[in-house]
Amino acid sequence: MKKIKYSLSLIAASISLVSFAPSQKKADAVTFTITAQKSKVDWIGSKKSDYHTGYFPIKSGAVQVEAGKLVGGNFVIDVAGLKVTDDRGGEKLQGHLSSGDFFDIAKFGEATFKITSVKYTAGDKATITGNLKIKDISAPITFIASIRNADDKGFFAEAFLPFDRTLFGINYGIGMVDSEVQLAIHIYGSK
Repeated sequence: MKKIKYSLSLIAASISLVSFAPSQKKADAVTFTITAQKSKVDWIGSKKSDYHTGYFPIKSGAVQVEAGKLVGGNFVIDVAGLKVTDDRGGEKLQGHLSSGDFFDIAKFGEATFKITSVKYTAGDKATITGNLKIKDISAPITFIASIRNADDKGFFAEAFLPFDRTLFGINYGIGMVDSEVQLAIHIYGSK
């Protein structure tokens, strides 16, 4: 009987301690505004006899960070701001990529990306899933990103990934022009 009373007293004391202990407050998310002047999406596209390089500027966006970890965000890609950076492609390629064969920038000058999930696999590595919308076609994409910095000094992350342009109805030259484009995404943000 003494053991039962002692056990009940111990349980009651434990419940009292837990009930009156200060609650752990979840850290509030901090929003970083995308630094458009520095952020961009570099690309390398290949064909049977050559390759071309260029980039799309990031127009705007924001990312949310909790306790130094990326938890969400979205950004707008300035498709109309497309630049070809290699001399072999030049203005001719830039005009072709801007046409209806590829991005049709007269109708679709922007693309958007919204993060739907972030799962950290290491201290600075995260698997990011989100919805990408290009030419009014949305598709989920998943990639691994390196979150280089997420503190009071700012936000910087980058990712390197293959991108299947055919998911977004960009089918020009299949068989001659590779359907997979290599991307390097660089996102900077500040409070």
